[in-house]
Amino acid sequence: MKPTLFLAIFLWCLSALGLWAEPATEEDISARIFAPMSLGEQLSDDGIYELLNSGGAHAGYVFQTEPMAPLPGFSGAPINILVVLDLEGRFLDVQLIDHNEPIFVSGLGQAPFHAFFEQYRGHSISDSLVVGTPYGGGSDGSGLVYLDGVTKATASVRIAHESILAAALQVAREKMGGIASGPPAFPNPDVDENLSWREAVDQGLISRQTVTNAEIQELFKGTIWEDDDPEAVDFPDEPFLDLWVADLGPKSIARALLSEDTVEELDLFTSISTFDEPILVIETARHGLVSPEFVRNTAPDWIGAEQGGFPIALRDADLFVELHEDAPDELHDGVALILRTDRRLGFDPASPWTMNVTAIREHGMFQPETGSVTLAADLSTDERFFTRPAKVERLSPFEEAIRSRRDDLILLAIGLAVLLPLLLLAQSRLAGLASFTPIRLAVLAAVLGFVGWWGQGQLSIVTPLASLQTAMAGGSFAFLLYDPFSLLVWIAAIVGFVLWGRGLFCGWLCPFGAMQELMHHIGRLLRIPTYEVPRHIDQHLKKLKYLALAGLVAVTVYAPEHMDKAAEIEPFKTAITTFFVREWYYVAYAALWLILGLFVFKGFCRYLCPLGALMAIGGLLRIRKWIPRRIECGSPCQLCKVKCNYGAIRQTGAIQYDECFQCLDCVTIHDDDQQCVPLILKAKASKRAPRVTGHPNQVPAE
Repeated sequence: MKPTLFLAIFLWCLSALGLWAEPATEEDISARIFAPMSLGEQLSDDGIYELLNSGGAHAGYVFQTEPMAPLPGFSGAPINILVVLDLEGRFLDVQLIDHNEPIFVSGLGQAPFHAFFEQYRGHSISDSLVVGTPYGGGSDGSGLVYLDGVTKATASVRIAHESILAAALQVAREKMGGIASGPPAFPNPDVDENLSWREAVDQGLISRQTVTNAEIQELFKGTIWEDDDPEAVDFPDEPFLDLWVADLGPKSIARALLSEDTVEELDLFTSISTFDEPILVIETARHGLVSPEFVRNTAPDWIGAEQGGFPIALRDADLFVELHEDAPDELHDGVALILRTDRRLGFDPASPWTMNVTAIREHGMFQPETGSVTLAADLSTDERFFTRPAKVERLSPFEEAIRSRRDDLILLAIGLAVLLPLLLLAQSRLAGLASFTPIRLAVLAAVLGFVGWWGQGQLSIVTPLASLQTAMAGGSFAFLLYDPFSLLVWIAAIVGFVLWGRGLFCGWLCPFGAMQELMHHIGRLLRIPTYEVPRHIDQHLKKLKYLALAGLVAVTVYAPEHMDKAAEIEPFKTAITTFFVREWYYVAYAALWLILGLFVFKGFCRYLCPLGALMAIGGLLRIRKWIPRRIECGSPCQLCKVKCNYGAIRQTGAIQYDECFQCLDCVTIHDDDQQCVPLILKAKASKRAPRVTGHPNQVPAE
C-alpha cells in the first residue's frame, strides 16, 4: 500500500468530529467540596456555583475549567479542573477532575499531577503565578510566584495552569468586580517624615469615629432589643463608641503614634511578615473592641473591614501596644490592638476602605436572642506614603517555557546549527572520515542522553494525533508551544523533510532510534550473530507501520478516549520519558524491541513505528535526491545494497528515500576508491591501459 494513500486518509480524517468528555455533574462537584463548606446554587450557565460556609452564607465561588477555558491538552482533549475561590480571590482548593494526558494516564501515574494542583492553595489570583523556577534558582526579584512543574510533563502542567488562570480570571471579572486587577500599593521605605501626633490627626492619618448612646439607641429603635441597654437610655449624650483607626504600614505614621518600644516590635514584625499591613485600632468608650471570648492572634469577632465592596481579612498581630507619649490621656486609658491584613489578598492601603464595628445586644435571660447593628468608620491614608509597583506583566506561556529552559534550548540550537549544515554542505567529507562511525555514535549518544533523557525531546505520534483531534474540534494549537524543546526538534524534523526526507529525524534526532542503533553496535562488540530479513519479507514488514498509523488515526477519530492506550504501541514513553520506571508489561515491551535490536537492525523503526510512517509521508516533501549514485550502481555493483542495514536501496541501485535513515554508509562506499566497485574497476583499468611513448606507430615492448 502506497504512503500517499495513507496521506489521503489522514487528510480526510481532519473533517471528522471529535469526542469530548462531559463536564462533571452538580452531584460530582458537591461531593468534592470539603466540610464545613458546601455547594450552593448555580449562578451562571457556564457552571459557576456559589460556595457556602457552615452558616449557609456566601463564601466564594466553585467552578470547573472545561466549560470556561477548554484549552486542549497534550492529548488534544481539555484538562478539566475544579477550582474553589473565596471572596477575596484566594484559592481554597484546586482538584483534578478529568484528563487524558498520556504521560499521567500510563506513565508517571496520577499522583504527580494531583500534587501539582495542591500548590495553588493559599495563593491569590492577583499573584503572578507561573510554572517553573527562577532562572538560575532562588528569587529573581520579578514579583512572580513560581509553582513547581512536573518533570517529563512540561506541556501538560503548563496547559493545566493556563486553564486554571483563564477560568479564574473570568470568574473574577464576572462575579468579583475584577479583584485581580493588579498589585496593590505598599509602604514606601524611602518616605521618612518627622510627624507629631497632632500633625497626624490634622492630616487625617488617624481617623476617629464617635457614636453616642442616643445614636446607638436610634439604630435599635423598633426592635426587641430597644430596651436592653438602660445606660444608653439614661445617658444619651455619653459616647458608646470612640474608635480611632490608623494604618501603621508607613514608618512615619507608626513613629508618630506609637512608643519607641512598640515601633521596634512592629519593625521586627513587618520585616518577617513582609506582605502584612498593620492597622492600629483604639477604643476609649464603653463598647470595646472584642468580646470576652476573643483569643489573641485570631480574627477579631466584633471588627471587620471592606474595600471596594469586598471583605478584608483581619487578624490580631498579637503585639504589645503602647502609644506615643504625646497621645491624649484618654487614649492611653483605652483598649488598643494592632491588626494585620495581607496585601496579597487584594487590600490596597492607598485606597479608601471601611472598618466595621458590630454592636451587639441580647434580649432575654435564659436563652437570650442576639441582635446587632454595624457601625462604620472610613479611612484613607495619603498616597504619598506608598509606592505602587508597576504591574507585573506575565510572559506568554510560550515565553515562560522558553525562559525556564533557556540553557537547554541554547545547547540544542547549537547542536542543530552544527549538525544540519554539516549534513547539507559537507556530507561526503563527513562520511569519508576514518572516524565517521565513532563520530556518529557520539552524536547518537548525545541525542539519547541530552535530547531524550535530559531534555525530554522524544517526538511521539501523540503530538500529531493531538493536533488532528484539535483540528477536528476547531480548537487552538497553542498547546504545541508549551514544550519549546520538543517544538525545536519538530522544526528541525520538518526542515529535514524538505532536504532529506525522513532521514534527519529517524537517523539522527530520534532518541529511541539512537538507543536501538547503539544496541546494534553492542551486539557487534559481543559478536552476537545478526539476522538479515529476506528482501521480499522485509518489504512487506515495512508496510506494517502504515497500518499502525492508520489504526491510530481511526482510534483518534472514532474512540479518542482510548488514544492514550493505543499510542503505547510506541515504547518511547517507557524507554525515554519514564526511563523504564513503569508497570512491568510496558518495560517488557520496550525491552523486547531493544533486545531484538541485538539481532535485527532497528526492527521497531523499520517495521512498526507509526511516527516513522508519518515521517515517511512527510518525506514526500523532499525536493532533491541527496545521495550520489553512479550509472554502475545496481548493475553490475550491488555493494551499497548489500551493505545497507535498512534495506533502503533497490535492486536497481536507486535509493528508497522513504526508508532511508541517513546513516551515510552508502555515501562512504560511493566516495571510497577502496570500497566502491566502479572506482576500483576504473583504477584497475587505468593501470592496465598501455602508455604510448616515442613514435605513434611504435608497438610497445612486451
